Amino acid sequence: MDTSNIINIIDDTVVKNGILILLWLEFMWETYLSIRQFKKAQSATEVPEVLRKVVNKDEFEKARQYSLAKLKFGFVKDTHGIIITSLIIYYGILAYFWDFSDSVNPVKGEVTTSCIWLFVVTLVSTIIDLPLTIYHTFVLEEKFGFNKQTAGFFVWDKVKAFFVNQIITLSISSLIIVIIKSGGPYFFIWLWLVVCIISMILLTIYPAVIAPLFDKYTPLPEGKLRSEIEALASQLKFPLTQLYVVEGSKRSSHSNAYFYGLFNSKRIVLFDTLLAKDDGTGCQDDEILAVLSHELGHWSHSHIIKNLVLMQINLFLMFLGFSVLFKYPPLYEALGFYNVKPVLVGLFVVCTYVMIPYNTLLSFLMTCLSRRFEFQADNFAVRLGKSEPLERALLKLNKDNLGFPINDRLYSAWYHSHPPLLERISVLRESGGKTK
Repeated sequence: MDTSNIINIIDDTVVKNGILILLWLEFMWETYLSIRQFKKAQSATEVPEVLRKVVNKDEFEKARQYSLAKLKFGFVKDTHGIIITSLIIYYGILAYFWDFSDSVNPVKGEVTTSCIWLFVVTLVSTIIDLPLTIYHTFVLEEKFGFNKQTAGFFVWDKVKAFFVNQIITLSISSLIIVIIKSGGPYFFIWLWLVVCIISMILLTIYPAVIAPLFDKYTPLPEGKLRSEIEALASQLKFPLTQLYVVEGSKRSSHSNAYFYGLFNSKRIVLFDTLLAKDDGTGCQDDEILAVLSHELGHWSHSHIIKNLVLMQINLFLMFLGFSVLFKYPPLYEALGFYNVKPVLVGLFVVCTYVMIPYNTLLSFLMTCLSRRFEFQADNFAVRLGKSEPLERALLKLNKDNLGFPINDRLYSAWYHSHPPLLERISVLRESGGKTK
């Protein structure tokens, strides 16, 4: 049987059932992994030896209960998601949204109808997910002392995020449609080049222009910590131009630090929750310097550039796959689109559903690569003599964030982009010993 005959017998029902099977296989695999981790957390009641000087029995139990609560919430959220997605595909609900969008579109045309359709789909999806979002923020996170948001702040934050996201998404989507429709047989090359440029622009302007719409960024005050950070950057020839503290405590007590910026203009951002507090939470100056040494290790090893290159290669492959499949009618008919073949819908179907095996494999490989990068960044900090303060910082941050350090190996390998705490400390101690 030749290829054309094979294609002819693959109708919309086969495509629809194939998509549903892929989705449910992925759901069952990830549920199985979560069950393994849930059982692991249930049975692990003793504080590991390496944590006993930092975490007492009650604190360990609270972290264990937080882990179990998040896993239970994950079960509900994932089950809710797979059921809603299956109903949408099975009953062709996206096609109903398209018909509605076309009927209210005052300017008939695929670009404007697609934008209305995307807005409606995103709005409905946000509303459907809202109860779970509220529960996660005001029940789960609140119970364990992490939520700092008021109801008013939460609502305003979500409204801002929704409309900022719509402005960006609809603008890019419109451009994508035009390129696909007018780019000829090799449109995927032009599409890839344009999306590459847009992604680089967004990476540049997001921290400086968009992020301040949601959080307050202030320069780190003059003092010992600022001087030591600037000295560290100078020692490593890191092109530091700005040093900020972000007011993350108004939404959560979780801690973090990061840097951003391209070329010779880098900015370091510390969460205010990372700084030492009177209640004993947060990190001391030498521990913060160790955390930043780790982050600068990512810069020294060009991890950001490597990830960007991999992201662009992935985009090219996805657009190439889309260019091969997007004119195939059963892809649209599987979702209820019998009379029209909107290219934005085709892009969504191919990249989200048809390429599930590819996306799943890629995600796992990127997780493996990320863990390798984390070890390299830790080793960079060790070579700077930061092994001991980095270990203290990791232990404190794990304690402050109620991190549960005991993981099922398969679950951790699949999900954790950072190495597990106990493994990370073991490697730190071994590497630190070698440098002494």
